[in-house]
Amino acid sequence: MQFKEVKIPEGDLTEYRDGKLVIGDHPIIGVLRGDGIGLDITPAMINVVEAAVDKAYGGDRGIVWCPLYAGLEGLHHYGSEFPEETVEAIRYLRLAIKGPFTTPIGEETHVCLYCAHQQYHTGTCDKCGKDDGVCERFRSINVRFRQHLDLFACVRPIRYFEGVPSPNKYADKVNFILFRENTEDVYAGHDFEAGSDTAKAIIDVIKEKTGRDIRPDSGIGVKPISVFGTQRIARMALQWAVDHKLPSVTIVHKGNIMKFTEGSFTKWSYELAEKEFSDAIVTEKKLWDEMDGNMPEGRLLLKDRIADSIFQQIQTRPDEYSVFVLPNLNGDYLSDAAIALVGGLGLGPGANMSDEVALFEATHGTAPKYTGMDKVNPGSLILSAVMMLNHMEWTEAADMIIGGMGQAIVDGHVTYDLERLMKREGREDVTKVSCSGFGEAIIERM
Repeated sequence: MQFKEVKIPEGDLTEYRDGKLVIGDHPIIGVLRGDGIGLDITPAMINVVEAAVDKAYGGDRGIVWCPLYAGLEGLHHYGSEFPEETVEAIRYLRLAIKGPFTTPIGEETHVCLYCAHQQYHTGTCDKCGKDDGVCERFRSINVRFRQHLDLFACVRPIRYFEGVPSPNKYADKVNFILFRENTEDVYAGHDFEAGSDTAKAIIDVIKEKTGRDIRPDSGIGVKPISVFGTQRIARMALQWAVDHKLPSVTIVHKGNIMKFTEGSFTKWSYELAEKEFSDAIVTEKKLWDEMDGNMPEGRLLLKDRIADSIFQQIQTRPDEYSVFVLPNLNGDYLSDAAIALVGGLGLGPGANMSDEVALFEATHGTAPKYTGMDKVNPGSLILSAVMMLNHMEWTEAADMIIGGMGQAIVDGHVTYDLERLMKREGREDVTKVSCSGFGEAIIERM
């Protein structure tokens, strides 16, 4: 395939055959640096991954990185923060990893991709003074990657690292993974401004069809949840639990209130499980109604919980949960709440994937005030690279990174965010290191 700006290096293209990825010894993997601190954390991640792969396989395997462009770099290469060529390159390569991208949050018409300042005109940024980084306001780059590539699953493993200060006394029991539906729910983008023709039309239709009144000055959002979207995320979560011999899968929903969206998400997930995984699961209802609570050996328990109650339960008894499957908005909230249990977003990995394509990512923002300071914690992106290595079944290299990072934290060789928390907890033998220094600390302890 021919590209304009993307230069595909020599290496092995990842294939998808017979329902699984086929990975060569020198796979070509796309890498997007991101905006802001992405320029700091991405090189640190690459150094750690290359060291782990070299140590694990002695030169017999190696990753071939292929630079791809979006955000500020996309603007400079293509004149667009979201180039179609980048989407096609990720689809072609099947595997990619990215830093964070700027996401506008206000009503201003333009945003600067250097400093995230928002304003009402193009040209020079009113805050940082740069004249080549301002573009028109856009919807989330992250969301658009998910939608354009149909990356229907946001996958977030949450685990505790010894030595990380946590506000929860049960943090050491946290070890679960969230499968969040990625393309539907309120994040689908059907969001209409108050007073707009579309908002007015929807208000009128609801009045006509149901007799219910909505205030005319309301903004309107539409929350689609489909059988198709629900069952493919449920299938992925259940298959993961079966493959990894995990004890349970929990459907998280607000079906007691939203009966025909989140309630249906729950119903359709159970139906999929009964149809495709009947030999592997036991529902909680069947466990107590027919089995007197005696869980048969070799089966996993399928259960559901109301969303607000699960926020309490991951704090009070997190060891009762291993896999969650959730609609989009619930998954967004719960994943960030869960990572707070174990010390914060700096150590929270994530991936957006379909059956054929996977885009691994830092799960935090761009923090532009720290850009180029070699200061911030690269842990999120490094752990996302661990997810990538496991996805490739290069588990030896993945385990080396986990071991190195765990020991660096135990030894107190950490970036400023963890150093501050550790000292506040009374630990004195902490060495503050830079972003790249944390990567080196990990490599030294592999």
